[in-house]
Amino acid sequence: MRNFFMKRDEPINRSKYDVDGVPLLREAVPLGLQHIFAMFLSNIAVPIIVAKVVGISGRDLTVLVQSAMIMAGVATLIQCYPIWRVGAKLPVVMGSSFGFLPTNISIASGYGISGLLGATFVGGLFCAGLGFFITPLRRFFPKVVTGTVVLTIGLSLLPTGIIAMAGGSGSPTFGSGKNWLVSLFVMSLVLLLNQFAKGMAKTSSILIAIMIGYVLALFLNMVEFGAINKASWFSLPQPFYFPLVFKWGAIAPMLIMFVVTAVETVGDVTAITMGGSDREPTDRELSGSILANGITSSLGAMFNSLANTSFSQNVGMISFTKMMSRYIVAVGSVFLIAAGLIPKFGAILSTLPQAVIGGASIIIFSQITLTGISILTSEPLTDRSKVIIGLSLVFGLGLTQVPGAMVALPSFLATLFGGSAIVIACLVALSLNIILPKEQTSSQK
Repeated sequence: MRNFFMKRDEPINRSKYDVDGVPLLREAVPLGLQHIFAMFLSNIAVPIIVAKVVGISGRDLTVLVQSAMIMAGVATLIQCYPIWRVGAKLPVVMGSSFGFLPTNISIASGYGISGLLGATFVGGLFCAGLGFFITPLRRFFPKVVTGTVVLTIGLSLLPTGIIAMAGGSGSPTFGSGKNWLVSLFVMSLVLLLNQFAKGMAKTSSILIAIMIGYVLALFLNMVEFGAINKASWFSLPQPFYFPLVFKWGAIAPMLIMFVVTAVETVGDVTAITMGGSDREPTDRELSGSILANGITSSLGAMFNSLANTSFSQNVGMISFTKMMSRYIVAVGSVFLIAAGLIPKFGAILSTLPQAVIGGASIIIFSQITLTGISILTSEPLTDRSKVIIGLSLVFGLGLTQVPGAMVALPSFLATLFGGSAIVIACLVALSLNIILPKEQTSSQK
């Protein structure tokens, strides 16, 4: 499979910074692994959390985690190297989204895991349908909307980064000196390598810092190896292990979530092209990304995987490194698939302490925030745009920090709005952009 889908008579572009660049494997493998380490624990955390809520354990939990890894890898590969119109042809990393978590938990609690997967299947097809209409819909996504969404993504991820640095939610050593020592060491090492190193040491700064941080964690007795001994050597995914069940009460909130995640995907793709290439995404790239978001989620539901969407962690990495090669991300996706097919490999990756990941992630999340600011300030901020940005952030970040504020609302509204700042900010920005009259230029007055 020479350089994936490259024709034999084409000259090979080795640039890491070009979207069609195909660097040598000795470069692509560590750079691809950087992307996988950045998202791995978050990707498997979503099905684990949902499983705990609904009482799934043992073999059933193993199937959910395995499916999350394999389908995230498949979805990422399709985004990088599209099939027909499905895929952005950009370095978009896919995985199980925390944005869906409140809705996933609500549906799974009421309709079981089969009801959740059935709703995901239908919602994915609906999302794919949105991808065909991106050209007429794009006027609803000016920079003031996409920039606000990207900024909200970055700001909402910052607490996640701090939690990881402190040891991870639920950790018995949360907030300990060991966790902060390791996470700050990793963060400092990433910054030092990125600023002062050259060649692979600079471009692989995140991977190198994570590996050295892992060694430090070993010396501090922070690594647990029990999961490796329990994991099997090889396992194939089993389609429809959980049969799909279709209930309108489960499908309705999932359809709304897929509308929101389509907007989030628009924001992520915009952040990738702006952060990595300093340009707006094309209609074809946006359409392909949303189509892939939907199709791979429906396909994933058939293989026991929860909804997939673009991973913002990796968007921040591209903004930080400026490496746009989709080949690098595709190589990383192969390791992600292998982690699902070879459970021992996945178990090794899962031994990475949260503090190690947090030290690198906090830098990545900050880059997403800065990309959002860059998009918003790429054109003059008018009074209208300031109102849209301000109110979107107020309600998006404010309501999620005061969950009791919506306790008297109908449960479906609390489920939709209460768990995600991105959902609220996105809907507020979209609504205000439609409702508020456009400001007239001096030539129109």
